[in-house]
Amino acid sequence: MNFVPYNASIAKREPVSYKLVPMNRELAEQVAEIERSCFSRPWTLAMLQEQLDNLLASWICAYGENGVVLGYAGLTVVAGEGYIDNIAVRQEYRRQGVASALLDVFVRFAQAQGLEFLTLEVRASNEAAKRLYMKHGFAQVGRRKDYYDSPKEDAILMTRSFGAEAEQVVFDE
Repeated sequence: MNFVPYNASIAKREPVSYKLVPMNRELAEQVAEIERSCFSRPWTLAMLQEQLDNLLASWICAYGENGVVLGYAGLTVVAGEGYIDNIAVRQEYRRQGVASALLDVFVRFAQAQGLEFLTLEVRASNEAAKRLYMKHGFAQVGRRKDYYDSPKEDAILMTRSFGAEAEQVVFDE
């Protein structure tokens, strides 16, 4: 794969075209770059590459026709429960359905594999992300005090349950 540096002004003008692919060692370099731009405590390249050998983890990328990773998502499954590690999209490709497509893959996977639930944390102030997760059936079920640094902020714990007896408990802020 050839990495072609993206042009932010073009990215904003043209509709985004991509395919969802498994993360590999080459794509992990771009994922690490996105991590550094989106999170105060980013996963390192070494940490991301370790995930490639983790049989409990799955990382997928939205890979653009221009050779750029537009966004990515990671999932860890243990004992029939799914934990979404991260979802992030390059700023210039946000609000174009990339994060929704990535999240949808994991929701469909959880349903197909009979997982009990998917869960994740999100910054309390990240209204756009909370709306995305609620659109995909997640509910606010708890709060982790001072979970994030730089700036210090609470995390909202969001969960989507599956199965006939799936019952969402909504946490009021």
